[in-house]
Amino acid sequence: MTIDEACVTCIINQSTKVANAIGADELLFKKLTSTVQEMSKSFSFSDTPPEIASYVYEKMALLANKVDLYDEVKELSTKKALSFVPLLKEKILNSKDKLLTATKIAVAGNVIDLAAEVEFDLKEELDKIFYTEFAHDDFSLFEKKLDEAKSVLVIGDNVGEHIFDYMFIEVLKEFYPKTKFSYMVRGNPIINDVTMKEAEEAGFHELCELIDSGVNTPGFAYSRASSYSREVFDSVDLVISKGMGNYECLSPSHRANICFLLKVKCSVVGAHLQKEIGDIICKIV
Repeated sequence: MTIDEACVTCIINQSTKVANAIGADELLFKKLTSTVQEMSKSFSFSDTPPEIASYVYEKMALLANKVDLYDEVKELSTKKALSFVPLLKEKILNSKDKLLTATKIAVAGNVIDLAAEVEFDLKEELDKIFYTEFAHDDFSLFEKKLDEAKSVLVIGDNVGEHIFDYMFIEVLKEFYPKTKFSYMVRGNPIINDVTMKEAEEAGFHELCELIDSGVNTPGFAYSRASSYSREVFDSVDLVISKGMGNYECLSPSHRANICFLLKVKCSVVGAHLQKEIGDIICKIV
């Protein structure tokens, strides 16, 4: 899906979020916000929101002389997510439907999104996720696709959320021990998206195949991906796409059998899905 006017405003607003997050002084604050404002005048409406974000964040990182604009915030997000793990493991263990519970936990983690139009509280989301129905509910079809699949690719989204993805893949492996699972991350730091650094720290390389997508976008932009990640994306039986950025990049996609798991956090994605902000989605295409 390509950007519209609401996306432009959102991306401009993200420059303020970045400036505040890195504790920019007055001069750098003005430089970041004015630069993004100027860049917005030439945004291409044939690009996806993650593609536009890649140009903007690359420029802001250069101005701030910082490789990872959100490195400290990502560390805090990981620590916060890890603090919930014991409770969530108990929830999964005592659940009558472990796969559904693990899937919902993975979706609840999707609220850790620093580029979202609307912010949500992680604890509150985890408290209510088990009683929340999917607004688009293809979970039964999702189970059927998993039953048939010999290979599954999970495309990660945000740091902190990746801790819940780890738990999700643990349960998937328990249910489907003969299936090959892969987890794909971003090629370099962009917003608060998960990269090889955070994935390796979480132990994904010991859990499943861990793949660096090579993309510099906060979403799996196929045209920018490495040859190997494109090969895996094309060849697996099922792709599980986490979050809005991946949805924006993969709607539409040249392949079938993609399961989108996300929480709607902006009006543009909500309109595209014909759902409301705050809805949770399990959609197979």
